[in-house]
Amino acid sequence: MKEKIRMSKFALAAGFAAVLVTGCNVGPKYARPQMTAPPVYRGADEAAVSSDTPNSLGDQQWAAVFREPELQDLIRTALANNYDLRIAAQHVLEASAQVRVTRSQQFPQITVGGSGIGATFSSGEFGNSLESPLSVGSLNLSAAWTPDFWGLYRKQTEAARDQMLAQTWAQRAVRMSLVEQVATEYIQLRALDRQLEIARQASKVRQDSVELTRTLSQGGDAPLSDVRQAEQLLYTATSQIPQIQQQIQQNENAMRMLLGQNPGPVAHTSPDALSPAPENLPSGLPSQLLERRPDIQQAEAQLKAANAQVGVARAQFFPQLSISASGGTSGSSLADLFSTSGGLVYGIGSLTQPIFEGGKLRGQLQLSKEQKQEMVLSYQKTILGAFRDVSNALIAVNKQRSTREEQEKLVAAAEDATRLARVRYRGGATSYLEVLTTDSNLFTAQLNLTTAQQNEALALVQLYSALGGGWQ
Repeated sequence: MKEKIRMSKFALAAGFAAVLVTGCNVGPKYARPQMTAPPVYRGADEAAVSSDTPNSLGDQQWAAVFREPELQDLIRTALANNYDLRIAAQHVLEASAQVRVTRSQQFPQITVGGSGIGATFSSGEFGNSLESPLSVGSLNLSAAWTPDFWGLYRKQTEAARDQMLAQTWAQRAVRMSLVEQVATEYIQLRALDRQLEIARQASKVRQDSVELTRTLSQGGDAPLSDVRQAEQLLYTATSQIPQIQQQIQQNENAMRMLLGQNPGPVAHTSPDALSPAPENLPSGLPSQLLERRPDIQQAEAQLKAANAQVGVARAQFFPQLSISASGGTSGSSLADLFSTSGGLVYGIGSLTQPIFEGGKLRGQLQLSKEQKQEMVLSYQKTILGAFRDVSNALIAVNKQRSTREEQEKLVAAAEDATRLARVRYRGGATSYLEVLTTDSNLFTAQLNLTTAQQNEALALVQLYSALGGGWQ
């Protein structure tokens, strides 16, 4: 019978300790806000993409999307050295340390300390009052604990963990953005290379025209105005060359910044960088974008942290129990410090309940609720922005392809018109003004074609990033 009573008391004490440790959780449970995803992306039906399958371009590794070896090397270097990405990684480590600091409040705090005083005096200095050395010492151990009965510290820890998760997703968003930036800079460099090549070719052709018109003018077969018009064409092309070279070098410096390196040249010679985007790109289902985009995941983690802070504010309304205990010994010798005869043990418990704080607690609760609502709106806005980004990228894939195709036709027509104008001029059937006009139109059309090819290549980069690709 006594054994049963003893077991019952032990079970009751264990249950009470469990309640003190686990306590209650007064905060609201997190529920993801409702957000209706469109059945298909706008622009998917015109962009020759597949949107009725769960597969998505965003699920592919960046090396499978950007196949140019030069570009792959640049992306790898950037992922290893970029300072923004390294700073984002430090933010994750800082948030992880903050979780440990916050979580420590759930456990007892134990300290140990001691003190000692010793002195030795000659026997004659103070008469016979001190015939032996004086020695006093003490050793004490103390502990303090505030049981987390209402979940105050657990909610604070939950909020800290959610903030750490938000920083983790922020790091992945920086990684995704970095892949996009490197690919964009590389494509822009290749477009500038192509424009520089066009300007140099035009300069060579126009230099030949200047020499021809000068010969005809000296023989009396062409007026001096033809020479000046030919020079005008030449200098229009040659003046473009240093401007393009300036842009190339500045873009190289921007690329080197992404690589975490000092300004300097970078490799950009791939002939396929401006190739048209593949057709039938899988965009996936819009509903899956919520799980794929790191910025959406970051916004949701911040919302979860705000939800936990509501629980922290609620817990402030309830009483807090604090328990502290201390024990120690003292004596005049080392042996006495470990003797139980000089020991002292005591414990203190206190219970505090807020009664009136001038509206502070209610204000904190209201503030936490409003901040949570702000995070809800931010989360929903992020989702809408993601749908917009994908739709815009799909529209760009379609329209830029059409623009490039029409621009190719324009260049072909301008090339033939320029050829015919030069033939007519050599035969004396037209003035040099026709050559001037057609040649200028051709030069502009060629530069515009390069811009169209660049924009089409960039549309693929933008679609890949909008679908959440590049951070895996």
